[in-house]
Amino acid sequence: EPTSGLDPAATRDVVDLIGSLARKYPMFRTRTTLLALAAALSLAAAACGSDTAATTTTKAGGATTTAAAAATTAKATTTAKATTTAKATTAAAAAAATRAPIDAGQLELSKTPLGDILVDGKGNTIYLYTPDKQGDSTCYDKCEAAWPIVGKLSGAGTGLDAKLIGTTTRKNGEVQATYNKWPLYYYVKDAAKGDTTGQGLGDVWYVMDAKGAGVS
Repeated sequence: EPTSGLDPAATRDVVDLIGSLARKYPMFRTRTTLLALAAALSLAAAACGSDTAATTTTKAGGATTTAAAAATTAKATTTAKATTTAKATTAAAAAAATRAPIDAGQLELSKTPLGDILVDGKGNTIYLYTPDKQGDSTCYDKCEAAWPIVGKLSGAGTGLDAKLIGTTTRKNGEVQATYNKWPLYYYVKDAAKGDTTGQGLGDVWYVMDAKGAGVS
């Protein structure tokens, strides 16, 4: 009869072994002896099965532990990367918040669809702000955050008059460069040299020509 708790293959092995012993040794042919022998062999086979199951469980537990460790490592790595990115972003924001004057190098002329306009030594477009009225800067706080000031000019390039270069002192004591008495600015949304995305904004921001006048 099939033995409880064993798979079919193990049951067949037990039955075959009992049959072989009964044929070879007459003492095993009685019903009582056969039942006792079957019970003993069943217990031994069940014990082996338990060991196998325990081993499998142990392996599975090890796999679970390994997976958990991997998940923890991945989480830690992700957290570290996020922290690094956050720190970098915070540092960039802090640098922008200082709104320090930007040294422009030499003032130059650049050919654009708007005509020849003022740019700094790296080709970044320079603007004037009409409310300044060729006097002190009136661009502060949120205005200054969007329109960083030009801090220093080292000279004037071909086609420009170096005598028109000057400076004005802001309320906080910073020195801002001027050209033809206009305080000079950049626009934060100009992502590359030659960009003129600030042109005409609010009807108060304009690029400048060689004479230091706004280009409308």
